[in-house]
Amino acid sequence: MTPGEGLSLLQEQDLLALGAAADSVARRLHPEPYRTYNIDRNINYSNACTAVCDFCAFYRPVDHPEAYVLEPARLYAKISETVELGGDQILLQGGLHPTLPLEWYEDLLRGIKQRFPQVNIHGFSPPEIHHFTKISKQPLESVLTRLKEAGLGSLPGGGGKILVDRVRRQITRGKCLTDDWLNVHRVWHRLGGRSSATMMFGHIETLEERIEHLGRIRDLQDETGGFTAFICWTMQPPEKPPWFGNRRDGVDMSPIPAAGGFEYLKTQAVARLYLDNIPNIQSSWVTQGEKIGQTALFFGANDMGSLMIEENVVAEAGTVHYLSLATIRRCIEEAGYIPRQRNIFYEYLDTPVLTTRTATSPPLESSA
Repeated sequence: MTPGEGLSLLQEQDLLALGAAADSVARRLHPEPYRTYNIDRNINYSNACTAVCDFCAFYRPVDHPEAYVLEPARLYAKISETVELGGDQILLQGGLHPTLPLEWYEDLLRGIKQRFPQVNIHGFSPPEIHHFTKISKQPLESVLTRLKEAGLGSLPGGGGKILVDRVRRQITRGKCLTDDWLNVHRVWHRLGGRSSATMMFGHIETLEERIEHLGRIRDLQDETGGFTAFICWTMQPPEKPPWFGNRRDGVDMSPIPAAGGFEYLKTQAVARLYLDNIPNIQSSWVTQGEKIGQTALFFGANDMGSLMIEENVVAEAGTVHYLSLATIRRCIEEAGYIPRQRNIFYEYLDTPVLTTRTATSPPLESSA
């Protein structure tokens, strides 16, 4: 699919036609009667950050009274609870802390793996990794190799936002730009690692820039094959402006209304059609809620994402959607599929449980 064709689809208003097309691709790539989910916990080891993101209500400067670095005992308690709930992974992310050395992160990883060897550490977004190279004054490959040897299992796609420098420069200061974000994944894949790709949309980007973002991810996947999944979500504007204010340098940062379910489903469907080389698409019920999250299974998603035992960043913006494990499984069953728990590599971790529902749900129909 060309960028022009992708743009035409994003401009399309026949939502059901897009959903039907994306659903047909998802069924071709995943003809099995299963749709998946995983159980993990998003643990933010620190909220101290040198970057300034205009949409982020979570971060604090290192000297702010609300800034924190999680104590090891509390971190281990969170992981232990995750394991007790059937989880096999933690999503470990934080801000760009200005003083913690690379050795601190290595010790953090080793401490976790010594106590929980069975738990995969899906950790450190590309902006964090890029920040580590600046703090340690070491090459990217050396930093990633050291983290991998200390226990890092896979890399999340956090901080992707829109992979267009015009957008990144306008909505954030102090975070890596597009090429550096992509290069963190490139080098990680070269070392044999796997990672996920993301897109946060619905703010100042144009439709052309959404397609450019998808194209950059698709090109890197052609080069490395290291992305396991793609997840997109809409920006969640804070209920109130972040504590640092909402204007800077003459740029109008007035509140931006959240993109709704129509825009989310349309963009996810186009992503499924455009990203022909990425095997899995995750639903974003964390930002969209149960019903749209479930509907996403008919718009190209083959995975309901994580149980998300804990989530702090989106919650700080005032968007709070929590689904129980039973609800996630019910959503999959009601869509006509058998729910299966998987790991970050999309390997099944359970035995399928057959119910009265079967995977016979018809594809979406439209007038197109």
